Amino acid sequence: MSWNDERVELLKKMWGEGQSASQIAKELGGVTRNAVIGKVHRLGLSNRTAAPAAEAEAPEAAAPAPEPKVEAARPAPQPEPEVARDEAEEETPAPSISAARRAIIPAGQPLPPQPSANEISPEALASVREVEKTSKKISLMELTERTCKWPVGDPATENFWFCGLAVQQGKPYCEAHVGVAFQPMSSRRDRRR
Repeated sequence: MSWNDERVELLKKMWGEGQSASQIAKELGGVTRNAVIGKVHRLGLSNRTAAPAAEAEAPEAAAPAPEPKVEAARPAPQPEPEVARDEAEEETPAPSISAARRAIIPAGQPLPPQPSANEISPEALASVREVEKTSKKISLMELTERTCKWPVGDPATENFWFCGLAVQQGKPYCEAHVGVAFQPMSSRRDRRR
């Protein structure tokens, strides 16, 4: 099927009368509803001028729902002049990004120290450092139910290990690491205030 002048004129006439794309496709024959809709848009006929004949004859008590309006294609917005764009940039400054967030750290490199929401007491840190000096420094494959599973170092490096000392009853860590990992409820509650 090809769109010759006669078929295009019939399409324009029926579309102007308010016929649906399905009705026009049946009348023309050999075209689908989608082909009719595509041709209507290519011809720029998307705005209907007359109301459909069936709607005009319908009683006012049973008014059908109005068809959604199809807007004609709008021209692309023109770019603003450079002066206006510069003024707009001055009024709304770009959000500043911290230097730590801007820095990209390659994979396998340790992260810089981050501020912690759970500040650890200096006494607990000192005992952890002492324990880590005497720890067994075991690998993941050597962990058991009875060994401390506290990780030390960066997992992406060869200097990564687990504490390996005897665990505290019912906990996954040794006594020193339990003191860091599990803090009393009262101290956590006090910190939030």
